[in-house]
Order: sequence, then C-alpha cells, then structure tokens
Amino acid sequence: MNLDLDAIIQQFGGELLSAVPHGLQDTLVVDKSILLPLCLWLRDHEAFYFDFLSNITAVDYAPEDRFAVVYNLASIPYQRQLTLRVELPMQDRAQDNLPEVPSVSSVWRTADWHEREAFDLMGIFFTGHPDLRRILLPDDWEGYPLRKDYQDPDSYHGISLKS
Repeated sequence: MNLDLDAIIQQFGGELLSAVPHGLQDTLVVDKSILLPLCLWLRDHEAFYFDFLSNITAVDYAPEDRFAVVYNLASIPYQRQLTLRVELPMQDRAQDNLPEVPSVSSVWRTADWHEREAFDLMGIFFTGHPDLRRILLPDDWEGYPLRKDYQDPDSYHGISLKS
C-alpha cells in the first residue's frame, strides 16, 4: 500500500511542504511552521497512523549556511515509513544563533532524547522542548562537535584532549 503524499499536501498546502517520492521511503520537505500540526495529523489520521518516531537527526550543509532536521517515521500497523525534512537557515554561525524548529516531543515521547542529542551535537534549538539540555557532553562544553566548522579544543578543565 503506497503512501498518498498528495492527500498530505492537499491537507497542509503545497506552499508549506513538497514531496520527494523515493522508493520505499518517501520524503516530505516541510516548513517548520506546520511541523507540529503535521506530525499530530500523521500520527492520528486513520489512513496514515505514523505511531513510531524511529529517529531524528540533523544535517549541516556547510559551507552553505543551512541545516536540515530529518525525522524518520514509521507506521507499525501499516508497515510504512516516511521521512520529514525541515530546512533551517543559519543566520550567523559566528554569533552562535541557533537554528530553531518546534519540538515534537509532545507527539512522540522518543523525540525527547533525539532532540536533546541534536541540540547537544549540532546546536539545533527545539522550541517547546520540556528539558532541552546537553545529553552526551558536559553542561559547560563549548560548541557543537558534529558541525562541520567545529574546532576540537586543546584541553577541557586543564586536561589535554590532544594525543
């Protein structure tokens, strides 16, 4: 049973999302303004029922000043998958303006940890997240290690990090 991407686009408007059909896992490029309502609809609509968020990841497109947040959804009963991708501009890397996207942790509880990881390692800010703080690195760590422009520090609290 193929996913009806046209029904999703009709519901939310072609100016706010576009479809990228691709084999077993279709992709929707989504404007962040409709991310939360779209996710709720995809989870609750009986024709789609994407009841499982398997992953959230972030992509740094440097040297272009943009990021993407990628959501991998699955409908266990219908055995279908869908990828959502939100493109985010980075206004000023030097000023550490964090790109923002709404949290989907109210839709899928698994988003809590995935969003914290994307925040910790890529510096994506998830508005509305209940506890957005570092999850893998110390609270006082500077920078975001998975960004392409990240520079490894020489030391941390007087401990050499170079071998």
